[in-house]
Amino acid sequence: MSQTFYRKGFLALAVATALGVSSFVQADVKIGVAGPMTGANAAFGEQYMTGAKAAAEVINAKGGINGEKIVLVAGDDACEPKQAVAVANRLVDQDKVVGVIGHFCSSNTIPASEVYADAGVIMITPGSTNPQVTERNLPAVFRMCGRDDQQGIVAGDYIVDVLKAKKVAVINDKDTYGKGLADATSAQLTKRGLKPVLEEGLTRGEKDFSALVTKIRASGADVVYFGGLHPEAGPLVRQLREAGLKDVKFMSDDGVVTDELVSTAGGKQYVDGVYMTFGADPRLLPDSKAVVEEFRKAGKEPEGYTLYAYASLQALADAFNGAKSNSGEKAAEWLKAHPVETVMGKKEWDAKGDLKVSDYVVYQWDKDGKYHQLEQQK
Repeated sequence: MSQTFYRKGFLALAVATALGVSSFVQADVKIGVAGPMTGANAAFGEQYMTGAKAAAEVINAKGGINGEKIVLVAGDDACEPKQAVAVANRLVDQDKVVGVIGHFCSSNTIPASEVYADAGVIMITPGSTNPQVTERNLPAVFRMCGRDDQQGIVAGDYIVDVLKAKKVAVINDKDTYGKGLADATSAQLTKRGLKPVLEEGLTRGEKDFSALVTKIRASGADVVYFGGLHPEAGPLVRQLREAGLKDVKFMSDDGVVTDELVSTAGGKQYVDGVYMTFGADPRLLPDSKAVVEEFRKAGKEPEGYTLYAYASLQALADAFNGAKSNSGEKAAEWLKAHPVETVMGKKEWDAKGDLKVSDYVVYQWDKDGKYHQLEQQK
């Protein structure tokens, strides 16, 4: 060994030691967390990161993934499909992630999942519900949530059986998620003999819905169903109320599961009475009690998709550990063959990567600007 080589090697080791790392310790396992970290829907990205970080701490304390520490890498797609593809490529090529928790908007998850599939990276989305996410024969794509065609049935049946609607206006945000869900709800309403009297689209980012409100008033609808996200749902419900349509019931979906619905609506008084569909509240499950208490001790309320992201990382960790490999493809095979105990209870997936059991229920917002799961669905 030359003196020069020896000195360089010694210097490199000294620098590594000073930084708290070493070539003799095991490498980290990188998991991407992708979603809207900025922009109008950043609340959901924050929920994803909050849940994933909490889960990573617990899993790392128990040995991590195959003895290696989990390191989370954030990917901000801002709910923009082109940005989602760029994020996916960066996570795969630059960050070398072995798995991904994400994305949120279905219009982002669908193209991004193609990138992960080509790279053999397993992904699990806590919140993308469009059926096409898992209908394209991509073996390493999973959901921790249900599908629009399941959620739409629950919404449609509730509108007919509980709200006793006579006329329904179905509105969507023209996005993959919002329109897909509105279409699924409309189909269930029609199946139940209540064809919508109005089906219209609005554009994400719009704030003035006066023309749409006029159409809704003219339709005579006693229930308005909106497929979309809270930045548009809030202003729409407020403008309906301000136009005097206070008795018209408003129902939406799991795209409004954030306290920010109150701020986008302009106040608690506008969201009071709003209905929405979402999975059964994981905060009420026995499996989540200890974790929920830890969040609350830290001053954090694990709302919306927080526990979905937590459970998603649990599933990924169990899959890699169960497969005894950090290969996304092997982990995916293992996950389709084994149930996983999560903060949201036991989860199992079918051959497509969908949950074998979906648990959509109906919630209602109250005068204090909080949402609560309704005990009686019928």
